[in-house]
Amino acid sequence: MKMSTLLRVTGALAVSALALTAADHAAAQAKKIKIGFVTTLSGPNAAYGIDMRNSFELALDHMGRKMGGIPVEVIYEDDEQKPEVGKQKTDKLLQRDRVDFMAGYIWSNVLLASYKPVVDSKTFLISANAGPSQLAGEQCNPYFFAASWANEQNPMGVGHLLNQKNVKRLYIVAPNYAAGQDMANGVKATFKGEVVGQDMTRWPDQLDFSAEISKIRATKPDAVYIFFPGRAGVQFYTQYSQANLKKEIPLYSVFTVDGVTLKLQKDLVLDTYFGLFWAPDLPYAANQKFVTDYKKKHKDTPTFYGAQSYDVANLIASAVAATKGNLKDKEGLRKALEAANFDSVRGPMKFNKNHFPIHAIYQQEAYKVSENEYDIRTISKIIDNLEDPSAPKCKM
Repeated sequence: MKMSTLLRVTGALAVSALALTAADHAAAQAKKIKIGFVTTLSGPNAAYGIDMRNSFELALDHMGRKMGGIPVEVIYEDDEQKPEVGKQKTDKLLQRDRVDFMAGYIWSNVLLASYKPVVDSKTFLISANAGPSQLAGEQCNPYFFAASWANEQNPMGVGHLLNQKNVKRLYIVAPNYAAGQDMANGVKATFKGEVVGQDMTRWPDQLDFSAEISKIRATKPDAVYIFFPGRAGVQFYTQYSQANLKKEIPLYSVFTVDGVTLKLQKDLVLDTYFGLFWAPDLPYAANQKFVTDYKKKHKDTPTFYGAQSYDVANLIASAVAATKGNLKDKEGLRKALEAANFDSVRGPMKFNKNHFPIHAIYQQEAYKVSENEYDIRTISKIIDNLEDPSAPKCKM
């Protein structure tokens, strides 16, 4: 064969190979991205699920309702804050709706009930809130990511804050379910003083804390640490203030003061201490855009539940874009999720080996904007690059 003929044949084969590759990519690309989102949309804590949905929808608006150029469909389901209902809704999304990703989950007990069928189906599950220690440790899985935090992380930050405030004797009160246990263990992991009392209350129906507050008064600790999300947090602050203990025994908390509860807690939470990974006033560009546009659209300040959900949408979008919409490329999707190549509302986003974030924890306070308006602001950074204690138990 002449050289010129050989070159023409070789060139034709190369063009043909490129055409086949392009055709393969086009065939592999999904026509639609389907996301199942399980959260609480009814009952006394529905405001958090609505905030999560609003924030996820805002993220979709910001990306033109497409991920990697592919249209997105989100199916929202209400878990009613019940593990068995959350499990049923999760099964429905997997089996009937055949979603490509699962997301959401406020409550650790709901997530734990729904977790296994999702990861067993090799569907990526990205938690927008719950971060139980079991999933950060022994039960970690390549198909699970938490775009929020591990349950112990923020309490560990508060433990460091208690040390900085020279607290020597601490009383702990938290609800007796998976997250409550983790939140109590987290603060004890870093607090250097003595825990002089600990009460684990019924969840979610206990709203009378008079017995626990009486024990606190009798014990006379240097400080009290609590974790009570939602209406329970409103009730604890109300009763603690009615007992006239706030000035006598300082109150520290995690996930008990947020944009929803603050409307009811108001002056009750002024001059108390809390720690968290995120606040509406963090100076990062993505955060400022999120908070500004959320306020413009909903006439309200988003909560951390919403901030995490906004991040989840952008995290999924980054993985879809990196794999050019090839949702069958599970290894490529996993690596892209691990890379977290997007602008997070918390600043630089980095995952540990267990797929839980490594991040800073900030001291925050509630303050009075005007006679009837309250907000949350950052006071200082308590600790940077905090890893959760369960990560060494993860064998991934």
